[in-house]
Amino acid sequence: MEKELIINATPTEVEIALLEDSKLVELHNQKTNNNFTVGDIFLGKINRTMAGLNAAFVDIGHKKDAFLHYTDLGPKLRSLVKYTANSISGEITTHKLDSFKLEPEIIKTGKIDQVLSRKDMVLVQVLKEPISTKGPRLSCEITIPGRYLVLTPFGDSVAVSKKIGNAEERKRLQLLVESIRPKNFGVIVRTAAEGKKVADLHEELNMMVGKWEEVFRQLPRAKPPMKLLSELDKTSSILRDVLNDSFNKIVVNDKQLFQNIKNYLSAIAPDQVRIVQFYKPSGKHIFEAYGVNRQIKASFGKTATMPSGAYLVIEHTEAMHVIDVNSGHKMQTINQEDAVLNVNLEAAEEIARQLRLRDIGGIIIVDFIDMKNPEHKKELMKMMRHHMKKDRAQHTILPLSKFGLMQITRQRVRPEVKINTAEVCPTCNGTGKTNASILLMDEVERDLTFIHQSRQKAKISLQVHPYLAAFLRKGFPSIQMKWYLKYHRWIKVAPSPDLGMLEYKFFDDQEDEIRLQ
Repeated sequence: MEKELIINATPTEVEIALLEDSKLVELHNQKTNNNFTVGDIFLGKINRTMAGLNAAFVDIGHKKDAFLHYTDLGPKLRSLVKYTANSISGEITTHKLDSFKLEPEIIKTGKIDQVLSRKDMVLVQVLKEPISTKGPRLSCEITIPGRYLVLTPFGDSVAVSKKIGNAEERKRLQLLVESIRPKNFGVIVRTAAEGKKVADLHEELNMMVGKWEEVFRQLPRAKPPMKLLSELDKTSSILRDVLNDSFNKIVVNDKQLFQNIKNYLSAIAPDQVRIVQFYKPSGKHIFEAYGVNRQIKASFGKTATMPSGAYLVIEHTEAMHVIDVNSGHKMQTINQEDAVLNVNLEAAEEIARQLRLRDIGGIIIVDFIDMKNPEHKKELMKMMRHHMKKDRAQHTILPLSKFGLMQITRQRVRPEVKINTAEVCPTCNGTGKTNASILLMDEVERDLTFIHQSRQKAKISLQVHPYLAAFLRKGFPSIQMKWYLKYHRWIKVAPSPDLGMLEYKFFDDQEDEIRLQ
């Protein structure tokens, strides 16, 4: 699989599009003034505890207090609080934990007011960005991530990613990291560490310990709320998490960001520096040149249409997202069961893409087209899990219920990506809305292909607005000529001033309209 990262930088924001085999699968937007990013470490102050919620509300500088639940405190909370307090007062003079005496762990079933009190100062890390009316969600289990390893202060264990399947490699990494980890620091070995040499891992470990030292240096006499360590900018964090050998292109339109990315890659993957390209400004916007804008228009909105003509209807409610799978009007009925399975399998791939692209989180209910064959249901479940493997967000997929519904939960760490693709209608001048005009020719082509397959001998004529008729006949070869070469039949194009700019109708040789819906 080929991966491309297309980056559009402006003075106020950075837009990042991740393409897999030229298909848009992730879209990220980072404003330059965003102060609360997942992974940032703050010194916060407990404003109040809520026994009923078993949680605390923490001031980290956001307009709404951040939320800290008991289950996110982590077993090493007492050690963290003690270290923070002693560092602020000056009793602890080093970032190293060799001589630091760890405190007893807190119990999993405890109460928030037994371990934290109002006005306590505590180190916290952002788990979720502010979403809607909610403030950030926090954790006291501090982690400092790298490309190969994740450092966890006050830990004493080495955990190896389950995605590394080779038992010998797992054992090698376990022993290797155990020999180089500092005392009272835990380490999680990421999948990317597979096959790496001790020098690479040791270098990254030292870099992460340096970040912990940076946190410590700011603690003496510090007053909350205060940001102590900022996560990498979104571009670098995406590169750190997803960069692998299948990446073949990173294109950026800003010289400063281009140089920053090259420098970052030089540090983490020198052999990949060659794939970074600078997009010289020309007549086309960078997203236009790489087809990103067209895919955004086609992928967002209430309805997402697939190549076969089947489509998804995606609805958002306060409690969950609901996705309905529709076969459209073009499903072949030679073998109904196989046709339904094919539509559902195509929908499974598109749903997995839509969840990543829109960053949809929480509870998702999918209403697939009903299937009676148990083997088809198993195959659909298998393919859904296969397509969701590419998703970096934690997720759980349940088998189809007896009502034919699939339940999915997906980790939500930042607001859902919402893009309004509707345009002002050129016919009614804004009294209503219409689908994106950029997709009109795609719809005409899709309908024409279906008619060609279902009515192979009938003569076909297409009625459109005069402007569109002129567009179809324009040039050499014109679109009308290209249709002739593709379908081996002449499609008559007839202008009709009675039709709207974005309307079209197909007719047969009896002048009867071919209705597709």
